[in-house]
Amino acid sequence: MSKDSTEKNEMQKLKPIVVTAAEDGQRLDKWLRAHFINISKVMIEKLCRTGQLRADSLRVRPNTRVLENQKIRVPDFIRSKNSRMDPPPNRISLKLVEDLKKSLIFNDEHFIIFNKPAGMAVQGGSKLGHYHLANVLPQFSLPGNPVPKLVHRLDKETSGVLIVARTPKSARIISGMIKDRKVKKIYWAIVHKFPKKRKGIIFSPPVSDSNQESRELGLLTKNEDYRGFQLLILDKEEKEALSIYKVLGQIGKEGTWLELLAITGRKHQLRKHMASIGCPIMGDKRYGNNPTVKFMDNDSSQINFGYQKLQLHARLVEFEHPFTGKKITVKADPPLHMSQNLELF
Repeated sequence: MSKDSTEKNEMQKLKPIVVTAAEDGQRLDKWLRAHFINISKVMIEKLCRTGQLRADSLRVRPNTRVLENQKIRVPDFIRSKNSRMDPPPNRISLKLVEDLKKSLIFNDEHFIIFNKPAGMAVQGGSKLGHYHLANVLPQFSLPGNPVPKLVHRLDKETSGVLIVARTPKSARIISGMIKDRKVKKIYWAIVHKFPKKRKGIIFSPPVSDSNQESRELGLLTKNEDYRGFQLLILDKEEKEALSIYKVLGQIGKEGTWLELLAITGRKHQLRKHMASIGCPIMGDKRYGNNPTVKFMDNDSSQINFGYQKLQLHARLVEFEHPFTGKKITVKADPPLHMSQNLELF
């Protein structure tokens, strides 16, 4: 082999990979796993420790954030043994794809927002196989971009607004906004019974001695928007949980339409909180559904809500777009099994 050929091969070996705009802000270890198959955490740590992984010729750590247009030098043996990631195709339900396309209610280069149908799981599990929203997200990738990423969850039986980030950078930013309570999420629910007060704040204190969450509650109770809301303090939970409710309407003595806000985002938080104050959400088989309850005095108009699907819907999401600065307000229409009941109000 000639000297020129050898030099050409060496240059090709050491040619760095350029970080795209969509990958900006992603952790180096996650960036590597998105590019290469079977690269382990231990291998990444060793490559960083020995200086074989570099960004713009500088040494890096696994948690280093890669930047747009940055040149990442990856050893040749990693490239040769771990080809660029091309995951095997999963079995995708065509109906699932079509349902999601129809449920798309916001779409730009940074975010997608779906009106998730009730009964559709957000992520897979042993009993769900490939029939879940995350399995279809590759169908919504922009050319040259990674697969869109989930940034929050909805229960399988809960319908409504679900934000998905198109890029690692937008995922990181919107996740931080959700954590900092800068994303407002409003739910609608139809519940059994009528709360003692028309509007209230429900608080589950944390088991820990830390009063950080109590300070957050204090700020909420001092907020002018929530003046006059009754404070309901429940039993302690492992982590604090804070919800707000407001009555929007009533059917007879047994059915109430509520607006709900989950200030914190604990699992089944709204369902547990409403059941704890004696107003479980209709159709909730886990937290106190009563299948014998009927409503309306007129027998010809009686509706048995108890056997219906969960009457909980993520109605609205609102936030300041981190890339455009515009106020984004997205509303999702409730599903048929809930809208036909809401008409009674």
